[in-house]
Amino acid sequence: MFKKTVTLLYLLVSVVTMAQIGGESTYQFLNLVSSPRQAALGGKVLTNIDYDVTQALFNPATINVEMDNQLALNYSSYLGGISYGTASYAYTLDRRTQTFHAGITYINYGSFDGYDENGNSTGTFTGNEAALSVGYALQLGYSDFYFGTNLKFITSALEQYNSFGVAVDLGLVYINEDLDFHAALVVRNLGTQITTYAGLNESLPLEIDFGISQRLENVPIRWHLTIENLQQWPLAVSNPARVTTDLSGNQTEEKIGFLGKMIRRTIIGAELFPEGGFNIRLGYNFRRAEELRIVDQRNFSGLSAGFSIKMKKMRFSYTHAKYTSAANSNFFGLQIDLQ
Repeated sequence: MFKKTVTLLYLLVSVVTMAQIGGESTYQFLNLVSSPRQAALGGKVLTNIDYDVTQALFNPATINVEMDNQLALNYSSYLGGISYGTASYAYTLDRRTQTFHAGITYINYGSFDGYDENGNSTGTFTGNEAALSVGYALQLGYSDFYFGTNLKFITSALEQYNSFGVAVDLGLVYINEDLDFHAALVVRNLGTQITTYAGLNESLPLEIDFGISQRLENVPIRWHLTIENLQQWPLAVSNPARVTTDLSGNQTEEKIGFLGKMIRRTIIGAELFPEGGFNIRLGYNFRRAEELRIVDQRNFSGLSAGFSIKMKKMRFSYTHAKYTSAANSNFFGLQIDLQ
């Protein structure tokens, strides 16, 4: 069973990855941070297997019975006046069929002033997108591996243009309870547009991520390491703003070595008191830090920090993430135990 699942996962990844290399994609909101906890730990976490019902939006293999009857609502005032949020809920029918999960991701781009080709005003217009997902996970035989999948229905409305698509996420998790160690591989957004904006079919934002985490034995800390965008190489490109010019007028592009390319795939994070009623979370996203840094100026891009506090049957979470000196994001979340 396990070998068949891994083989199928590999074949699907191979086919779609070849079709995605070098291409542009639509529905980019599908890969946004899904919760304050995820944002605080660097932006992409795959291995939280606990009460956090929002985690299943990013990795369906983490769906488990601890999520039963948990409702999570998350909101972020994003960059440039954009706002988006997520909602998640899980329900366990019984121990045999395990747990089903449902979630929504929604983004509102705000209002824009429209003009025709002659510069005449055509009024205002808006843009928004949403994705509804349903997910399920199961244990592979009696092994330490768990496999999960999300089925997503995607809708997008940008001015007078509309599009509808479907996609699936595939997740595989390994759990070593003796070491309290987790490892995960996730393939996100395998799918297609059903209806296009203007007759041109665009690819979806395929993403393949790998992550590990472990709770330290004698210290109440769980560390996280994520390697993102395995489907694309190289991930890093030279920044035109960092071209240097010598006294003779010769220009030299920014050079990115192998180590620099690898480090930009890396996200690290740590959570203090991960199982307690009060948590402190820190993260660092190397890609964000490098791509948004200002030359010769320290602005702490890539850093994120947050906390959560549990009050009876509610848990409130907050995260502040540094992007640039001019624009940062705040994430708010509330999880409610409905039992």
